[in-house]
Amino acid sequence: MELFNFYILPITAFIPLVIGFIWYRPNVFGTKLAETTGESIEQISQPKNIGQIALIYLFGLLLSYIMTLVSVHQIGVFQLFFLESSFADTSSEFRSFTNDFLAQYGTRHRTFGHGIIHGAEASFFFSLAILGISALLTGKSLKSIWVHVGFWVVTCSLIAGVNCAFL
Repeated sequence: MELFNFYILPITAFIPLVIGFIWYRPNVFGTKLAETTGESIEQISQPKNIGQIALIYLFGLLLSYIMTLVSVHQIGVFQLFFLESSFADTSSEFRSFTNDFLAQYGTRHRTFGHGIIHGAEASFFFSLAILGISALLTGKSLKSIWVHVGFWVVTCSLIAGVNCAFL
């Protein structure tokens, strides 16, 4: 797996923090969310404590990993052969195959734009389904869901784009 730079994952885990800080501000979508949920703007845009920030970062790290699986198709080669007995043997026929394959196709579809497309597509369908079902079951407004879905589409698109281009 020499063609992957996994140090990018801890970096892209900060994206939800940055986008969230901007997205839920009163002059962006914080006021709109407060109107649709009936909460005060202070409740929505209140400062986070260090524990909450640490959890957001941890969840961002998990999200960064998942967005990598969605947007970097070359990882599928390793997923397909992970349980092979020769997976860890660097002198095996399998390793020779993967090295040759990645040398030829390792950069195919590895652009920021490609990651953006896959991140937007996956996050739109997942977030709309998950948040929509939760909203319907808990009696929340569907209008508030669009604020959150927009946040996740922007966030996941950026994570997938950066991961796809630089991982």
